[in-house]
Amino acid sequence: MIESGLCDAQNFPSSTQSTGGITEIGISSAENSIFLKNISYAEMYAELLSRKHYNLKMIDGALITLLYRFQNENLIAHRLSFFPAPNLEVFQNEPELYMQDELYLEFLDKRIVTVPLRFDFDSGDAFVPVEHPMSHLTLGQYENCRIPVSSAISPYQFISFVMKNFYRTAQTVSSCELTSFPDKFPLTILPEEKTLVHVCTPV
Repeated sequence: MIESGLCDAQNFPSSTQSTGGITEIGISSAENSIFLKNISYAEMYAELLSRKHYNLKMIDGALITLLYRFQNENLIAHRLSFFPAPNLEVFQNEPELYMQDELYLEFLDKRIVTVPLRFDFDSGDAFVPVEHPMSHLTLGQYENCRIPVSSAISPYQFISFVMKNFYRTAQTVSSCELTSFPDKFPLTILPEEKTLVHVCTPV
């Protein structure tokens, strides 16, 4: 992705072991307490950026983070986040440098509204049928926004989702082809959750 010009910084994932057969794959600088603070989105973004709490930093400032937790090789939780930059001052200060690029033209479109999103998976005590689906999508940092998702999301599925929905232009489609991985997690959505509007992962 760096070669394509869409990503300008990255932090390689780290793996930590703890008691009970727990393995966490994420970012060495990860600190989840920031997500629980009652602060503005702009403040949270600035803190994430200063701590380098991201796997990928995109050219428009968006931060992508992936955190997976396994117990004895079984997935028990994940947090996959896409945090757009709260503003695009870096690009707006010198727009003439970017106006010839189709992708930057979309970044500078005044109609665009910054909306962070997060795919969470938790098979532990937090899981409550319908109210707190095992796998769910949260939009806009709304505390009670938990749109059911049919299964956990693989890294390839998440990155592909972000690229195809937020960085798709005629130019980038051809210049940033991700290596495809067929890995999928088993379905976890319940019948009663299927009656709601939900997100289906590839099968």
